[in-house]
Amino acid sequence: MTLLYHDLAGETVAVFGGGAVGARKARGFDEAARVVVVSPEFDERLRSLADGCESESADGPAVELIRAAPDPEAVPDWIDRLAPALAVAATDDAAVNAAVESAALDRGLLVNRTDVSGGRDPGSVVVPATVEDDPVTVALSTGGTSPALAKALRERIEAEIEGAGAMAALSGEIREELKAAGVPPAKRREAVRRVVRSRGVWKGLQKGRSNGRQEADTVIEEVLDR
Repeated sequence: MTLLYHDLAGETVAVFGGGAVGARKARGFDEAARVVVVSPEFDERLRSLADGCESESADGPAVELIRAAPDPEAVPDWIDRLAPALAVAATDDAAVNAAVESAALDRGLLVNRTDVSGGRDPGSVVVPATVEDDPVTVALSTGGTSPALAKALRERIEAEIEGAGAMAALSGEIREELKAAGVPPAKRREAVRRVVRSRGVWKGLQKGRSNGRQEADTVIEEVLDR
């Protein structure tokens, strides 16, 4: 499996199924895209999510709930009507999920089917659990075999990457500064590598960016003076 990031800004994600799984999927996409959930019933978390989006956005809700129960034969029409970049099959009806998958793949769309694991057709994707400390994002997946394990690993990684966003910003800044100063590529790589592996820099960043920068400058001087 090859992991890719896909920008869904300005796109629609269609979620078929309004239960716990559909709610989890909608929550995963509501900040990145317009989400439309099609289901005869909606989990309370979905209703709260839609209400919250509607009250916060002047442009309309990022999550829209459509009360309907399309049978497998009607699913292609729904896909055409919603024109999503990604279709999520999250119902408790295998026939409907299969119809969502088939209709999406026939139209060259991405599809995430939640009731299967293992081998998948091209265009069929797994949505990984993610941990973020902007601009750092860590994605992990069990191939759909164990959402519980993915959640447990995500919780462990959250603690491990605390401060990674600040380190990413600092090391990126240092790399550009060294490049502009004409430092040879090998020295630049070594300096940045030493900075991101320095416990002193990590601890300094916990106290504030200026402290982290001071620690990083000390590390860089040691590399450049060699």
